Amino acid sequence: MLATAALLTVVITLTSGCRQDGKAQAQETKAPEAILVEVQPVLRRPIAASYAGTATLEPVAEAEVVAKTSGVALAVLVREGQVVRAGQSLVRLDPERAVQQAAQSAAQMRKLEAHYRRSRQLASQQMISANDLDQLKYDLDNARAVNRLANLELSYTNVVAPISGVIARRDIKPGNFVQINTPILRIVDTSQLEATLNVPERELVTLKTGLPVRLQVDALPGKSFTGKVDRMSPAVDTNSGTFRVICTFAGGGVLQAGMFARIGIDYDQRANALVIPRAALLDEEGMPAVFTVRDGKAQRVTVQLGYLDGEFVELRAGLALGAPVVTAGKIALRDGVAVQVIGQAKQDLTQDKTGQGTRLQ
Repeated sequence: MLATAALLTVVITLTSGCRQDGKAQAQETKAPEAILVEVQPVLRRPIAASYAGTATLEPVAEAEVVAKTSGVALAVLVREGQVVRAGQSLVRLDPERAVQQAAQSAAQMRKLEAHYRRSRQLASQQMISANDLDQLKYDLDNARAVNRLANLELSYTNVVAPISGVIARRDIKPGNFVQINTPILRIVDTSQLEATLNVPERELVTLKTGLPVRLQVDALPGKSFTGKVDRMSPAVDTNSGTFRVICTFAGGGVLQAGMFARIGIDYDQRANALVIPRAALLDEEGMPAVFTVRDGKAQRVTVQLGYLDGEFVELRAGLALGAPVVTAGKIALRDGVAVQVIGQAKQDLTQDKTGQGTRLQ
C-alpha cells in the first residue's frame, strides 16, 4: 500500500510539472503585440522651393517735419490720419518778426542801390575812384543776400509738407511756441510698403529681383498678401554673412507700416512632385530615412529629399507613389517590428464585433 501511494504521488508531481512547463513555453512562444502606428501615402502635389524670414513693414518714404524758425503756432491745418500732398501748408507760425526783418533788409538794399547808381555816374566823370565804386558794389551784393535770407526766413513761418503721404503724428497745437529745428509732425507715404530681409549668403545665387513674395502678418490671421523682390544688395556683410533683400507690397489697404510680417520668397516650383509629410522623417543623424509598412512589419528606408515646403518635403528617391510612411508612433519602432495601422485596427475591431471577421492581434 505504501509503495502504491508513493508511486501515485510521483505521477501527480510529474504531471503538474509538465503542465507548468507547457504554460511557460506557450507564454514564451506567444507572438509580441503589434505597435499601433499612423501612416500617410506618398502623394503627388505641387511644391515650391522658398526662403522664409521675418521683417517689419516700413513705408516707402517718411519725413519728420521740423520747424525751420521759431515762433508761436497761429494755426495747425492738419490732423493725424489726414492725407497731404507735397508743398501743402501744414502749420502757420507768427510771421511778424520775420516780416519786419525782411522790410528792414529791403530798405537797406534799396538805399545801397540808389547810392551805387549815383556813384556810377560820378565814376564816369572820374569824380570817384574805381576802388570806392567796387566797394559799393560789394556792399550792395551783400545787402541783396541779406534780403533774400530775410525773405527765406519769412517763408519758414508757413510750414509745408516735404512729401506726399499721411499725417502719422502731430506734436503741436495752436498757441504752442515752437523752437527752431523742433519736430512737430511726421508724414509717412503708405502707397507702398517695404520689408527688408537679412538673408544668408548661401541664398545669393537663388534669389533674384522680381521673384514673387508671400506675406502674412500676425495682426491679420488667415490673410495672405503678395509682393515682389524689388532690389538686392550686391555685397555681403562681412560681420553677419548676410545680404539685404528689399521686398515691396502694395499699401493703402489693411497693411500698415510697423506690422510684423512673415515672408516667403518662392524661387523654384515643381508642379507634380512626389511628396511625404515632414512628420514622417526620422530624427536621426546621417542620411534621411522613414519607416514604411510592408507585410505588417515596419521597414526603415533611406530616402533622398528635395525641396521643403511647409508640412511637406519632396521625395526624390526611396519610395514609390502610394507607399505608406509612418507619421505617428515611429519613436518606438525598429526595423522588422510588427505594426498595426490605426485605421486598419479600427476596421478589424468592427468586423470582429459584427462577426464578419476576426480581429488581428
